[in-house]
Amino acid sequence: MTGRDVFEYALVRVMPRIERGELINAGVLVYCRAQSYVGARVHLDVARLRCLDPEVDVDGVAAALRGYQGICEGGDSAGQAAGDDPGRRFRWLTAPRSTIVQPGPIHTGLTPDARKEADRLLDLLVR
Repeated sequence: MTGRDVFEYALVRVMPRIERGELINAGVLVYCRAQSYVGARVHLDVARLRCLDPEVDVDGVAAALRGYQGICEGGDSAGQAAGDDPGRRFRWLTAPRSTIVQPGPIHTGLTPDARKEADRLLDLLVR
C-alpha cells in the first residue's frame, strides 16, 4: 500500500471574451472519493485578466469563483447542491459550459491528502 488515493481535478478558467478564446486559470477543483473530499481553491489575477479585456466585470467574475467555492464547501453556501455528496457536486461543477467562468478538462492523480493537493495545484497551475 502506498497510502495514496486517486483524485480528480479540473482548472477553473476565466475567458472574458468567449469569441476570442483567450483565458487565464483562476482556480482548481479537487475531488477525492476515498477521502470524501471536494474543494476549490481560487486566485484571481486581476491585472492578467484585464490584459485580456480591460472592460471585464471583475466583481462578477469574483462572485462566480466564490460560487464554485461555496458549492464545494456544501451547507447553506451550496444552494440547491447542499444535500449532494462531494462527487455529485464535483461532476456538476466540471460539466462543460459556455460562460465566462468555466471548468477545464478533468485530470487524475494520486495523493495522500486531497486538501494539500488542492493547495499544491493552485500554486503550480494558477499562481
